[in-house]
Amino acid sequence: QVYLTLGLNQSEVDVYFTGPAFLAWNRMGNLRGWAGPLPPAWHLKQLYLQYRIVERMRSLGMTTVLPAFAGHVPQGVLRVFPHVNATRLGGWSHFDCTYSCIYLLDPEDPMFQVIGTLFLKELIKEFGTDHVYSADTFNEMPPLSSDPAYLSRVSNAVFKSMVGADPEAVWLMQGWLFQHQPDFWQPAQVRALLHGVPLGRMIVLDLFAESKPVYQWTESFYGQPFIWCMLHNFGGNHGLFGTVEAINHGPFAARRFPNSTMVGTGLVPEGIEQNDMNDMVYELMNELGWCPEPLNLTSWVTRYAERRYGTPNAAAAGAWRLLLRSVYNCTGVCVNHNRSPLVHRPSLHMDTELWYNASDVYEAWRLLLSAGAELGSSTTFRYDLVDVTRQAAQQLVGDYYLSIRRAFQSHALPELLTASGVLVYDLLPELDNLLSSHSLFLLGRWLESARAMATSDREAEQYELNARNQVTLWGPSGNILDYANKQLGGMVLDYYGVRWSLFVSALVESLNSGTPFHQDQFNQAVFQVERGFVYNKKRYPAVPAGDTLEISRKLFLKYYP
Repeated sequence: QVYLTLGLNQSEVDVYFTGPAFLAWNRMGNLRGWAGPLPPAWHLKQLYLQYRIVERMRSLGMTTVLPAFAGHVPQGVLRVFPHVNATRLGGWSHFDCTYSCIYLLDPEDPMFQVIGTLFLKELIKEFGTDHVYSADTFNEMPPLSSDPAYLSRVSNAVFKSMVGADPEAVWLMQGWLFQHQPDFWQPAQVRALLHGVPLGRMIVLDLFAESKPVYQWTESFYGQPFIWCMLHNFGGNHGLFGTVEAINHGPFAARRFPNSTMVGTGLVPEGIEQNDMNDMVYELMNELGWCPEPLNLTSWVTRYAERRYGTPNAAAAGAWRLLLRSVYNCTGVCVNHNRSPLVHRPSLHMDTELWYNASDVYEAWRLLLSAGAELGSSTTFRYDLVDVTRQAAQQLVGDYYLSIRRAFQSHALPELLTASGVLVYDLLPELDNLLSSHSLFLLGRWLESARAMATSDREAEQYELNARNQVTLWGPSGNILDYANKQLGGMVLDYYGVRWSLFVSALVESLNSGTPFHQDQFNQAVFQVERGFVYNKKRYPAVPAGDTLEISRKLFLKYYP
């Protein structure tokens, strides 16, 4: 509305916004146009959804946060206001200027205040306000200058545009940039940006505090209040993961920090609802906000297992204690990005390292299966059985990959054929069967929920492409390939399975013909497979098939080490 009011035409707005699956990165100035444009119906449906969210939050006494203007503008602004001072930012991540290099309005240009205030006034007119606004001008985008005076002027201008619409405005800012580009954000730069806003009128999210806390090296954000946040998940990947020791002690240490300005705890996963079993970590994090000191985690998780299944069960509690000390206890700097060979483009240099003892997961799998007779009617239990079996299968894929690589490197064709035969023709299809037995692990459900947002067939196609691209290529050419990988029934067979099959064939061909394996040639061939999956329009069932307990037991009998 604001851009059209200012004189831009619809096509100038259309080439700016990305498709729905990539909007978060559009709002932070990283991407433009990719997988767009947004249909008019999208805006309308989002508007009504926002009404409902805002109303629901306020009815529960929650404080809503509205997005403010961070300074990123469509190129059309330069046509309408040719004298405006705007700079083109560089490309973001692995994107070139086709879909990146967004224009940033100079915060000292008068138009910055005009657009910023106009936008917030529109928002407040539409939704009312609780006086907290978010804006991230430099998320993974280095500023044009590291001069502290410039950085202070920038943050001051962003804040001023908020106050122009709401004199009581408080700015909520992600602190991700400080730990993401520490070479740029030295103490002087951090202090300058934070002190461009009056103390107490900004709240910083220490976004990745469980692994890379920023408050410790910034004297508690130089006096600005902050929230100790657990990020936990990147890309919405599947995979059991947690940093329970770090979250059990971190918030308490932050409270005791000299002149601490910590005002609360937060959950900021990049992908929500990625994994119901990891709920344990979120439950724990939320509970800690009410605790005077760290918990005894072993007894906590034993009680948690009982709450989770509705009845005490020794085997299930034992399984959870094993998971607590293994997958859920990553220590040091832990970045939860699923690096398993299962969900990445095959090569001869894949990472199979685990931060835990693999046998703990196999044993937890055995214990959970043994509890099946007693707990099998619990929906939560059935979900967990899929997830632990999936984790065990993911580990097994890593083992078979190592066997394949060893066989190839020692030119042992029979061993290569055996290991790859088991992986491609049995383990991956069985894993796909397992995932297909539970509604929450279905590719069909993921795609149908995207299509359900549409008001026409054309929109449905666009939304489905968004949903498929996000979990695979993440961009037109695999720009952030497999960043948001998922383990879903249908996808394991038709995406990961086909890639592995192609890889194994290339290795066998190489040994047979005595020519070296060329990763570059393979990448070109496999890209066609990946792209084909995004565009093939194949329908996938949105209803589960098969008995989870039976399939897990079958896998167990075959593969338990």
